Amino acid sequence: MSRLSAAVPPWLAHALRAQRGPVPWSAVVRGALAAGPLLLVAVLSGRTSVGVVAALGAMLAGINDRPGSRRAAVRRLGVPALAGAGGLLVGSYAGQHVGAVTLTLLLTVLGLLAGAVSAVGPVASGAGTQLLVAAAIGAGMPLPEPGWQRALFFVGGAGWLLVLRLALPTPGATAGDYRFDGERDAVGGVYDAVAALLEAVGGPDAPGRRVALTAALDHAQDALGGPRLRSYASSAAERRLHAQYAAALPLAEAATALAWAGEAVPARAVEGPRRLAVAVRTSTHTGPLPAPSRSAPALRALDDALLHAADTFDRGGDDTALHTRRRTATSLARTVLGSAGREYGLRVALCFGASVAVAQALHHARWYGSHSHWYWLPATAVFLVKPDLGPLASRVICRAAGTVLGAVLFAGFAAFLPRPAGLVALVALCGALIPVATRHFAAQTAVVTVLVLSLVMVGGEPGASWSRIGETLLACAIVLLVGHLPALGQRGGGVRARLTHAAEAAHVYLAHVLDDGTTDDRAGRWTLRREAYRALAEARASIDLAAAELPALARHAEGTDEVAATLERLVDTTTACAVQLDDTGRLTPQHTERITALLDELAEGRERAGLVVKEGQALPVPLAG
Repeated sequence: MSRLSAAVPPWLAHALRAQRGPVPWSAVVRGALAAGPLLLVAVLSGRTSVGVVAALGAMLAGINDRPGSRRAAVRRLGVPALAGAGGLLVGSYAGQHVGAVTLTLLLTVLGLLAGAVSAVGPVASGAGTQLLVAAAIGAGMPLPEPGWQRALFFVGGAGWLLVLRLALPTPGATAGDYRFDGERDAVGGVYDAVAALLEAVGGPDAPGRRVALTAALDHAQDALGGPRLRSYASSAAERRLHAQYAAALPLAEAATALAWAGEAVPARAVEGPRRLAVAVRTSTHTGPLPAPSRSAPALRALDDALLHAADTFDRGGDDTALHTRRRTATSLARTVLGSAGREYGLRVALCFGASVAVAQALHHARWYGSHSHWYWLPATAVFLVKPDLGPLASRVICRAAGTVLGAVLFAGFAAFLPRPAGLVALVALCGALIPVATRHFAAQTAVVTVLVLSLVMVGGEPGASWSRIGETLLACAIVLLVGHLPALGQRGGGVRARLTHAAEAAHVYLAHVLDDGTTDDRAGRWTLRREAYRALAEARASIDLAAAELPALARHAEGTDEVAATLERLVDTTTACAVQLDDTGRLTPQHTERITALLDELAEGRERAGLVVKEGQALPVPLAG
């Protein structure tokens, strides 16, 4: 695949690339027990339309059912489901009581709101997507139930999958309290990532291992930081996990400082974090940990961190904080109303509104015949405009290919499967395949197409496989056209907004470390370091996505990758400075010269990339001890 990626354009290489990893068998089981059984119960009870709505809710929740902790799943599945129920409610009543023009305007405004809110983060993006998809389905799918019942059964279907997620243990999770299997694995992954970084110190793989450590820490924070009834860890097992996570932060800091220095560490230094990872996952004691030599500040910091971690694992710890700050309403509003929110909101509104208008025109012109299923066109446009699923060209190619494949497969199945029993079994099979199919957008599209066409046929409508292909291709054309329109705001606004946020986080972190009055506030420093690295990871992901767009779009993000690389080196250097200050109380000329050079390089890079530095946010220049 690497040779192929080098031989084809980035936008095409992305379309051919699929995620890898073990089969998530627990998610496969949940998918099999979600939409299919719900539909079966409804068919047997004579309420088929109710089962169709509940199965749709379970299907959309299944798309969001990703690996992680149970607590994180509550937000990741629950918030989009509630948004989808709201969209279904609005769409149902609007579709019944307003005309085509008013409906189009209403759904366009809804698209503007959902798109702007999606800039907040992944959960908000999932909520915005379900809001619009459900609104289109509610307005276009003919169902006998009133809107409030549709919304209730939609939430019930998603809630059933969430109940399965909370109740069923993850296979292989036998140690300790099974409720925290995802959390234990996430915290253990942090210690494994620390060991991998220490192993790579001084070699070419060190930068990539540092990025992997950031991802592991982000994942652990998300796994432990889901919604809870109390603001603190309420059980002994949960407090222990929080303390074990907190004990990994000084280890990560020391490992980053060692990677910055570039001098290989002894092999015995890697063994300690490995044993800690095993202890987390098995809920056992660590035993004696091999200590590294204390010949340098970073090695002394690593030794101290290992001793602290061993004590935390054996006796428990008082530090149960996740070293993260809750986003305020002001910061959320600033994100929604900022350049990223405005740009994405406008594009979603244009794509969704245009697709609704075209679908309504075709529907009232009887292009669909006597069957009212125009909702497929705007629902398809919602997924196509979603940047989380890849670059625009990649999304279009995968969606078109997946729809064609799914329609062909369904036509074959529908030709010989008994009805409705065979279609119900097909829904259950597709529900089980969704967790695996999410690794590639085309595969996911094919599975979802088969599932939705099965639901439509069980609900009483005749097969619509071939019209789905035409609607999908039409949606692809609309999104491609809107995606390449001249910007109503600054193009690349999402990339620039995330990169600016990363620069601001780096500024705060560096200022905190260099301020003599706050060097003893390690908890505050770790919080700022986590925020800086998380912001950098989000910016880097956005930049990599923009780089894989078609040239007409990719050029708007030119130069941002160099700025991100400079920021990464600056934050790494700041971490090394923090370890140095802890050890000696003063910086060496190497540290100060490096930061000064990086600040100059960053200023030049931001100017070339068109990133504006806000007044009063110039990064401080350190003074040697």
